[in-house]
Amino acid sequence: MPQGSPRGTYLEVSESLRGKIRDGEITEALPSQSALVSEYGVSRSTIERALAALKADGVIESVQGAGWFVAGTGDRRPLVERVTDLLRSGKLHVGDRFPTEKELCERFGVSRTAVRSAIAQMEGQGLIGKGAGRGREVLNLPTGRETQTA
Repeated sequence: MPQGSPRGTYLEVSESLRGKIRDGEITEALPSQSALVSEYGVSRSTIERALAALKADGVIESVQGAGWFVAGTGDRRPLVERVTDLLRSGKLHVGDRFPTEKELCERFGVSRTAVRSAIAQMEGQGLIGKGAGRGREVLNLPTGRETQTA
């Protein structure tokens, strides 16, 4: 990115990102701040100011621990709630095999660590447990209160 006035550089970055969102190049998650620093060749503080400007305009929103997203896209609920929705969907029943960690990682696009945390919470709530072999099975279906403390 050409370096004009240092005061306006963040505006150039924010307008570039706004254009990428408008043109569909960025549809949900924005690149990490480190990737934006490299892409635009500016400082982290310039990127932070550009993101703050887009947030102030309601174009993007931040999700603690997950990054920046185009406003109104994606499911921002905790992973345990989204995984518990599998049990609410009616496709799984008591005694059925519960998806593996690998299957959940692929389905939700999250790390194995995040999946293990969600599984531990669901096991603690008595929703899933060890099944035959090394897998897990559905022990109970959610009644609606299970993820409120997660």
